[in-house]
Amino acid sequence: MSDINLLILSAGTRNKVVQAFRKELDGRGKVIATDASSVAPAIYDADRAYIVPRIDDPGYLDRILEICRKEKITGLFSLIDPELSLIAKNRERFKAIGVTPIVSSYELCELSLNKYRMYERLQQLQIPTAKCWMSAETFRAAVAEGKAAFPVFVKPQDGSASLHINRVDTDNMLAALMREEDGLMIQEFMTGQEYGCDVYVDLISGRVTSLFLKKKIKMRAGETDKSVSVKDEALFQRIAAFAEELGFRGMIDLDLFHEEPITEDARINNPEGNWYLSEVNPRFGGGYPHAYACGVNFPKAVITNLEGRANEQTIGQYETGIYMMKYNELAILREGELIR
Repeated sequence: MSDINLLILSAGTRNKVVQAFRKELDGRGKVIATDASSVAPAIYDADRAYIVPRIDDPGYLDRILEICRKEKITGLFSLIDPELSLIAKNRERFKAIGVTPIVSSYELCELSLNKYRMYERLQQLQIPTAKCWMSAETFRAAVAEGKAAFPVFVKPQDGSASLHINRVDTDNMLAALMREEDGLMIQEFMTGQEYGCDVYVDLISGRVTSLFLKKKIKMRAGETDKSVSVKDEALFQRIAAFAEELGFRGMIDLDLFHEEPITEDARINNPEGNWYLSEVNPRFGGGYPHAYACGVNFPKAVITNLEGRANEQTIGQYETGIYMMKYNELAILREGELIR
C-alpha cells in the first residue's frame, strides 16, 4: 500500500492535530504543515513545514499546489474558516494532481461562514436555533411584538474565533454598535448550557460515522478550554440526519445550547429540555483533542478514506465523564532553527 501524505494548511497553534495525524500514520506517510508565520508552533511538530503567503495573496493557491506536487500529497485540509471556501472552490485543481481536498462543498463552506444564511437554513429545516435579526429596526419590531428582548449578542455576519462579539443590554448600545460597523447581525442571548459536538462525515459513503459530545465548562478566546464528555443518543440521531441531509463531508464542529425545563408543565411535558444548534464549522474544532483522547479517531477515519475505504459507524463508542483541561506549553527555538 502506497504512503499517505497529509498537508495541513494554516496549522497555527493546533499542535495536537498535527501530532495525532503523525501518530495514526505511524510511518506510513508524512505530515506536512504550512503557515504564513515562522513562529506558528504547530508546524514544528510536522515531518516537514513550509512558510507560505497569506491566503489572500494572489500567488497563494499556486504555492500550495506546488507543495502538493513536490511532497506527493494524498489529501489536504485547513484549520481556519476563511480558507475552507478557497480549497472547496478549487477542488478540481487539486484532484487533477491526485490530491483529495478534505472539505465540504463550496456552497456549504460559504453557508457555514455566513451566520445569518445558516440561521435561515436551519429555520427552513425546522431545527431549533437562536433567533437572529439583520438590522436594529427588525429587532426593535420584534421587541415591540414581544418576540425579542435584551440582552442580545451583536456579532459579524461573517466571522470566526468569537471575534468582535459583544453582549448588548440597551438600545443605545445597540444603535452605537450597528452604526459604527457594517456587516453586523443581532442574535438572541442563549442562557442554556453550551455544548460542542465533533462530527465526522465519511468522504466515501456520506454517512456520519463518528460523533463526540462535550459539555463546555470554560471557554477562552472562542475555544473550549475545559469540557467533559457526555452522550445523548437522540441528539446524535438528529445531528447525523442534519449533516447527511445537507451533504457535509469530513470534519464538522457544532456549537449547541441545551435549556433545561423551568416550569412544572415543561418538566412534565418535556423532561429532556430543548436543544438549539448555534453554529456550524466544517473543520476541526478547537476542542477536538478531547474527542481524540477519548478514542473518537478522526485522523484514522481520514486515512481510511484516503486509502479508498469507507469507515464503519462507531457513534457513541466512547466513555462519558472524561474531562479535558487545556494548559499552556512552550516551544523554544533559536533564530537559526526557525523555518523561513
